[in-house]
Amino acid sequence: MSAALNWKESLALWALPQVIVDQAPENPWIHPVALFQIPSAITMTPSHQRALDAMPVGGSVLDIGCGGGIAAFALTPPAAKVIGVDHQPEMLEMFAENARTRGVQCQTIEGLWPEVASKAQFADVVTAHHVVYNVGDIAPFLLEMQNHANKRVVIEMPTRHPLNNMADMWKHFWNLDRPLTPTPHNLLEVLTELGITADIEIWSGEMRAETNLEQEARFNRIRLCLPESREEEVRQFLKDNPRVQTRELATIWWDKK
Repeated sequence: MSAALNWKESLALWALPQVIVDQAPENPWIHPVALFQIPSAITMTPSHQRALDAMPVGGSVLDIGCGGGIAAFALTPPAAKVIGVDHQPEMLEMFAENARTRGVQCQTIEGLWPEVASKAQFADVVTAHHVVYNVGDIAPFLLEMQNHANKRVVIEMPTRHPLNNMADMWKHFWNLDRPLTPTPHNLLEVLTELGITADIEIWSGEMRAETNLEQEARFNRIRLCLPESREEEVRQFLKDNPRVQTRELATIWWDKK
């Protein structure tokens, strides 16, 4: 089996059983916009540093799955132009506002990468933070990232699928076991298959989290496909089983040849 097909089939195992989805009173695939807002002072991480190493003064960054733009605005300055791609208009509005408040030139593109790649300008650095686990057909995604980079591509991803942090909840509420793959090393195998030699660094970072227990219970109840009547059960589970505050992350990067 090819590395790209292995990636796709491993991701497919994360699909929820239809019998569970059919009981969901709300769409479980929620991405609360507030969670993707960026702090006024962005903490430097290995991902940001690898991107900065290749960023010229006055350069540009293309941020795929940009959200509020933490991957892009960690590079301004020296970068002077940011290009944000996201399929949620609310994310792009937040990205554009963050650019305006920082006095940075900005372009936004609504849609999914690589379908909208033809609308994006080339950039010195192309980034995608916490996106690749949502991409089954990974080879075209990676190749278009490389095609649009003048200097470097930087990818950030958890070492485990982002839904892995709810594995104990799925087991508790549905007796559902969650997969263990794919991983960053599976992504490296795809890159090797594409003829791309990339570097990887593993590090520990903070978890994104809801601001209070009530919000956390509500969002997790929705993600678990449970009715509102069971929200108190979810809240109690969270009280008894506090979420971890850190997780292992991987930075994968390579230079455009």
